[in-house]
Amino acid sequence: MRTHIDEVRPRRDKRGFDLISDALPFGRLWYGRAEDAIGYAKFYSRSHAMIVRVFDEAGALIETDESEGAFREP
Repeated sequence: MRTHIDEVRPRRDKRGFDLISDALPFGRLWYGRAEDAIGYAKFYSRSHAMIVRVFDEAGALIETDESEGAFREP
């Protein structure tokens, strides 16, 4: 099973956050709050193992969230 790796980074224009992922069809999505981007990444990857990395404005890793992808269809 493939692990999705998602990154949440503040936008350079200081207008929210980008969710960057190789699993997204467009590569990145814009969010007003980091929590919303993290929530979307968790929902989108619920059937796959995933890692969400959250970065601050300086590019330092400030949070990591991992999931094994426990959701399975009956």
